[in-house]
Amino acid sequence: MQTGFIGLGIMGVPMARNLLKAGYPLTVATRTPGKAEKFASENSGLGQVRAAGTPAEVAAVSEVIVMIVTDSPDVIQVAKGENGIFSAAKPGTIIIDMSTISPQVTRELAAEAVSRGIHWLDAPVSGGEKGAIEGTLTIMAGGEGAALERAHPVLSAMGKRITHFGPAGNGQSAKLCNQILTSVNMLGVCEALTFGAKAGLDLATLHQALTGGAANSWALEVLGKKMIERDFKPAFMVRLQQKDLRLVLDAAFGNHTPIPTAALAHQMFASVESEGHGDDGTQSLFRIYERLAGLTQNQ
Repeated sequence: MQTGFIGLGIMGVPMARNLLKAGYPLTVATRTPGKAEKFASENSGLGQVRAAGTPAEVAAVSEVIVMIVTDSPDVIQVAKGENGIFSAAKPGTIIIDMSTISPQVTRELAAEAVSRGIHWLDAPVSGGEKGAIEGTLTIMAGGEGAALERAHPVLSAMGKRITHFGPAGNGQSAKLCNQILTSVNMLGVCEALTFGAKAGLDLATLHQALTGGAANSWALEVLGKKMIERDFKPAFMVRLQQKDLRLVLDAAFGNHTPIPTAALAHQMFASVESEGHGDDGTQSLFRIYERLAGLTQNQ
């Protein structure tokens, strides 16, 4: 299938590369000038790839369009804005939105897509940059089952576990469940490592022990190691985690769901942002806990 790809950030670049490796002819676009051209030039050896200037140009030549951008307004702009996907997509086109956005916005966009004869799948992902590079992302999908079946080979080039949660918007709701767990897990990892450091334990030894037992988690195994090594480079930025937690809080407010620990995580990450580290990886939260405990590490 002729495939389009919109959004070439930390996640988008390796995801698009995996589509090329799987043999999909790719037309790419991004809102950053020159980025699509750079991607096409650097990855021409992997397969048929060309740059387009607008989402509409991508839609005009694509049967399936994948997008992964930052937030709900960005998805709305790509879909409905001037020279957006809706202005040029042919009936029967499948749009796969792999961004993490509002479930309600997703439902509204999906309804408009249906009115145009277009299929809309929300398919946000988990697994971080590592999963995007390795093509092992977990994909949480909402939308029409028949469209998902048609799109399954495209999704399989980027992820290994693809789960259908029912109607449009449900994939986004499932992703927000994921974000609750990842943020709350991060609090636990920070607290445990801070407690261990304050007790005089060697953190590398502690990490080795804890990852072998019931306390292990992806947050401990991967991000805990980065905390110990003072590696705060982003695989997933604090400001993006905060965006996702705001989506969680908005959705929870709308359906009267108490989420006190996720709300605490949002406030703790706000402390990272207040110090100017919103573009750091989420593991940068560890530095806040260190200071709360009176530990003096090089920041």
